[in-house]
Amino acid sequence: MTNLEIGWTGVGVLFALLAMRMSIGAALMIVSFVGITVMLNLQAALGIVSAMPFNLIGDWSLTAIPMFLFMGFVAANTGLTAGAFDLLRVLLSRVPGGLASASVGACGLFAAASGSSIATTAAMARIAVPEMLRAKYHPSLATGVVAASGTLGSLIPPSILMVLYGIFTEQSIGQLFVAGLIPGVLSAFVYMAMITTRSALQPDLAPPVRRRVDRAELGRLVLSVWPFPVLVLGVLGGIFGGFFTPTEAGAVGAFLALCVALLRGSLTLDALKTAIRQTTLATSSIFFLSIGAVMFTRYMGLSGVPGYLADAMLAVSDNQIVIILMIAMLFIVLGMVIDSIGLILLTLPVLLPVLEAADVNLIWFGIICIKLLEIGLVTPPVGLNLYVLHSALSGEVKLRDIISGTSWFIAMDIVTLLLLIAFPAISLFLPSLMQ
Repeated sequence: MTNLEIGWTGVGVLFALLAMRMSIGAALMIVSFVGITVMLNLQAALGIVSAMPFNLIGDWSLTAIPMFLFMGFVAANTGLTAGAFDLLRVLLSRVPGGLASASVGACGLFAAASGSSIATTAAMARIAVPEMLRAKYHPSLATGVVAASGTLGSLIPPSILMVLYGIFTEQSIGQLFVAGLIPGVLSAFVYMAMITTRSALQPDLAPPVRRRVDRAELGRLVLSVWPFPVLVLGVLGGIFGGFFTPTEAGAVGAFLALCVALLRGSLTLDALKTAIRQTTLATSSIFFLSIGAVMFTRYMGLSGVPGYLADAMLAVSDNQIVIILMIAMLFIVLGMVIDSIGLILLTLPVLLPVLEAADVNLIWFGIICIKLLEIGLVTPPVGLNLYVLHSALSGEVKLRDIISGTSWFIAMDIVTLLLLIAFPAISLFLPSLMQ
């Protein structure tokens, strides 16, 4: 067999192992190790296995991942999200579907303070969904809006997926962060526009909730959201101001989250222990996947599959938009059965040569890629946010209602995705100012 044939065989075996529900990281490692052994020899494969994990985990840039995760879990476990939702539901009380739109805004704010879609969804599920259900909102809207808006944690900086993408594509994480700002706000605006329109046309979907507050209470609500500007300005302001790198920003953000929680009196020992445990588990999972992805990258490089695929796709068309649309269809299909982190680490080794051959701006594609991964987070059967939300609600709302509710938001995500593809300036305007 030629190296190309060995490469394609490995890809087939990989998907067979994933269909058997094997861990993505383990499947990547096994296929890569066997494939390299067949193409080269056992000694070469053992050398790669012994060197790559240390070289990867020793990369200073990866320290941003556990720090941003810890920041998010501290914020989630110490209740830093409640104030934003309370303020927004008052400000939007006269708007049709105001509680749902407030949930979108609160998710976006919390995403900016955590960088984690899972942390955002879990936190807002306990705050926003019960409030909407008490207001007689339809369960599908009440749950669908949180499941979908929780994905904003992937696009609004800081973002764990952006950190991984930047490391594996050797792109500036700072530029990726700033590139996600406008698309993140655009996604939230499109969600809110859809909610307002549907609620105005179907009042029984989201009955009006009128809430009057005096100036004293409004002032109290405004003051309750002070943790968000502190965290966001502390992290993003420091990066864009050049005070520290995106990698160092993770540690700064974690420290600020601890300080804010301590000042608010919500940093209990149990909350701290829970945040540390969640961070450890999530970091271990991501690093395990990353090791498999690095091995798979080496395997694909030796096989020649990425180069072959690049030539095949360019033979169809060398138009950047056509190539990105083909990749988008691939991501949407794979996103139904593979989680977001696994998908980005699985596909980048194969697709990166295609993008480079077509001279695609990798910052622009990074934002498109993250948006595609957001869609995967709410697309059954493996949409992770669906199950996080269902679990956080202890089964109070049926999973089929949650899935039904997200369908409208997936349609809005497609609209936003097409805008990002058609108008690259949406993603590239702010990074161009940094340059």
